[in-house]
Amino acid sequence: MHLRKPLRLAAPGQMIQFVMLADHRAAAAAESFLHTHISAAAIPGRFWTGEIDGFAFAFERHSEFITYSFIAPGRRDDLFDVAQFAPIKPHIDAIPGKLIRANHVQLLDAGTAIPSAAQLARHFSLDDLVSSTASDGKAQIWSDFRIHGDGFGRLLIADKGLAGSDASLLTQRLQELGNYRKMALLGLPIAQEHMPRVGLLEQQLADLAQRIADERTDDDAVMADISRLSAEVARIGAQTRFRMSATQAYAEICLDRLESLEVRPVAGFPSLGDFTERRLLPAMRTCAAFSRRLDDLAERAAWTDALLRTRIDTQLARQNRNLLASMNHRTDMQLRLQQTVEGLSAVAISYYLIGLLAYVVKAAHLAVPAVPVEAAIAVLVPIVLAVVALTVRRLRHVGG
Repeated sequence: MHLRKPLRLAAPGQMIQFVMLADHRAAAAAESFLHTHISAAAIPGRFWTGEIDGFAFAFERHSEFITYSFIAPGRRDDLFDVAQFAPIKPHIDAIPGKLIRANHVQLLDAGTAIPSAAQLARHFSLDDLVSSTASDGKAQIWSDFRIHGDGFGRLLIADKGLAGSDASLLTQRLQELGNYRKMALLGLPIAQEHMPRVGLLEQQLADLAQRIADERTDDDAVMADISRLSAEVARIGAQTRFRMSATQAYAEICLDRLESLEVRPVAGFPSLGDFTERRLLPAMRTCAAFSRRLDDLAERAAWTDALLRTRIDTQLARQNRNLLASMNHRTDMQLRLQQTVEGLSAVAISYYLIGLLAYVVKAAHLAVPAVPVEAAIAVLVPIVLAVVALTVRRLRHVGG
């Protein structure tokens, strides 16, 4: 609850802040920097405030970036005089990581007159100068959002009735607005880089859908092309999904910070709200449109794949139906052939059986001449045929 404490910046005062991109190596290097340059018994993992050689210092480690903030004690007459931080230059030079933003904040106390146009022109580009009131009119801010010769962006804040920790909170929110805006804009070049490829894949998917509509199309070839297209869409999604999601999250934080600052326009200057919306919202809409197109492409590729699979399944079902009909026909033919063979077999068995019985009848005729041979055999023929036929039929039923 109390781990992340804002720096106590009071008017008049100056602060410089360095924003470094963070990965696992940068996080390890940052921890090494803290243990080397800060005299502290124990340093918490993500947030720490303290002192370095008499300068207030704050360290904040976020998911993708790390901030190092230094506050100079006392007041200097010259605005944005980085020479005041010369005593801690060795510490500043030792900050590890890849710099993404460096900003110099100057806070004027309530007794200081508002800078004139000539004074502002010495420190800012008047063509790009943005000014607004903030904190319900208790402060006024100026910035041109440009990198100057000393390597810093500049933010001038005039106290017009800030009380207590208002100055610290205002400075923190302004810095967070700038930091998150910078991080949000990292997604724009990635979206712009992949947009042409997504457009090409959309055209290829339309061509595949047209090929599916043609009955003469080789389904195997189309299936292979859809698989390759889906794999390419998945690859682009894997490469960009995190960045696009982070961009959306950072943009929402920026808009929240802008609302909490309660900025109002100052006559003759573009306001901070106008600048933020003009620079941030088009980029965010581009990233959101890219994400929607990629999601839509993946969904349509799945639909096309399902459509082709349905056609293939239908063809397989038709082939199976024809195969079953053919098998039924062959089975019927086999049954008829079997019945024919059984009939012939009954006749053949009867023939041989009558032949055997004929020997018996002839033997009986020799013993009893009164027994007529031909008449006896003629009587036996239907009897034998009936007995054999009944026997074959019974055997067929038993076997079934």
